[in-house]
Amino acid sequence: MSSGRPGRAVPRDAGTRLRTGRPGALWAVPALGFFALFALAPLAIVAYLSFTSWNGLGAPEWVGWANWSRLLSDRDVREAAWHSLLLTVGTWAFQTPAALLLGVWSAGRGRHRAVLSAVFLLPLLLSSAAVALVWKSLLDPNFGLVAEVAPVLGFDDASWFSTPEGAFSALLFVLGWQFIPFHALLYQGAARQVPEVLHQAAALDGAGRARRFWSITLPQLRNTVVASSVLMVVGSLTFFDTVLILTGGGPGTSTTVVPLLVYRNGFEGFEMGYASAIAFALVLVSTAVSLLLVRLTGFGRMSATSARDGL
Repeated sequence: MSSGRPGRAVPRDAGTRLRTGRPGALWAVPALGFFALFALAPLAIVAYLSFTSWNGLGAPEWVGWANWSRLLSDRDVREAAWHSLLLTVGTWAFQTPAALLLGVWSAGRGRHRAVLSAVFLLPLLLSSAAVALVWKSLLDPNFGLVAEVAPVLGFDDASWFSTPEGAFSALLFVLGWQFIPFHALLYQGAARQVPEVLHQAAALDGAGRARRFWSITLPQLRNTVVASSVLMVVGSLTFFDTVLILTGGGPGTSTTVVPLLVYRNGFEGFEMGYASAIAFALVLVSTAVSLLLVRLTGFGRMSATSARDGL
């Protein structure tokens, strides 16, 4: 019967498409299970504890909105939120230009660039705790490398962690040393997808290297800049181990960020309920900031240009 109705003829490769089509929803069950077990369930527990008073022992006592009312009037929370904001802005302002330039440079051809790119990526293999311990030793004003180098460079005082500005600068430097390679890797991959014919045409028109970067490379990397910025901003709001090891939130409370305040209230003050309220508020703020960035930057329209930009 099918031979008399050519409009319904089955394509020769239909069977192949059926066998190699997109997997069904059942394939996502393991990932969804892990996400529910290790992300949603702890988040739900933290949300519940934020309405309780609990010192870590015994049963939590329901206190309603008491922790949230205290959070809104807590001076320490406002101060830590301000420090987190400064650290986020400073991280983005420092890491984005450095990662962008490094990524575009390493995307070029040449064996030396490939070797140096591999060296630059070494910090990605280290844990945040290890990086913080190494740099804390190097920046030690008495026994670290900086104590030997600072007099040679004309600095009398190498106590980076004794002033708020020095401690904050040290945090920005160490965090940049660790995470710039990751973002440079994103820019490197995206820069290699920029059609070479665009650069060749611009060169024929007399455009120099700087002009080609501003007029061709940078616009082509727009989506990558947005993606890197979202990762950078949301990640900066949750910095904890590096701050704890490197400065301990000091001097005083000048580098105490919100995650460190959560740790102190929960595991030093044994106020698990109040710490949970701060932690859950941080989750809400991070989610809101991420959605706001997606909305303002048009990141949601990336799919329409992904093929062109190679992402």
